[in-house]
Amino acid sequence: MNGSFYQNPTFPGNNYQSPQTPPGNISINEVSNTSIPLTMEQSYIENILRLNKGRKVKAYVSYPDSSAWQNKIYEGIIEEAGKDHLIIYDNANNLWYLIRIIYLNYVEFMEPIIYSHAYSDKTY
Repeated sequence: MNGSFYQNPTFPGNNYQSPQTPPGNISINEVSNTSIPLTMEQSYIENILRLNKGRKVKAYVSYPDSSAWQNKIYEGIIEEAGKDHLIIYDNANNLWYLIRIIYLNYVEFMEPIIYSHAYSDKTY
């Protein structure tokens, strides 16, 4: 190819400049770059799992497209959790599991659950 296939379009009279932020106000870029503590975030599953890192759990998982592994239980210690995954270490079998959250049905905790939300700090 000649290298001109994926060019950004240009429009006549496209001289738009973003408005300047008045002194004392916070710009959108400043808001998006601030980090919110975990306790101020919304109550999502990955945040609850992250708060309970190191706790023993059973993760009940379903794989709808698999006939051999339709329903599976992973037992172990929560090592990490993210938006789309959970990592569990099974010390009885010396295995590590990377589980996609999309397949996770529920989690059974063998210890009290640490739950922290903007409105409460509780252990259940």
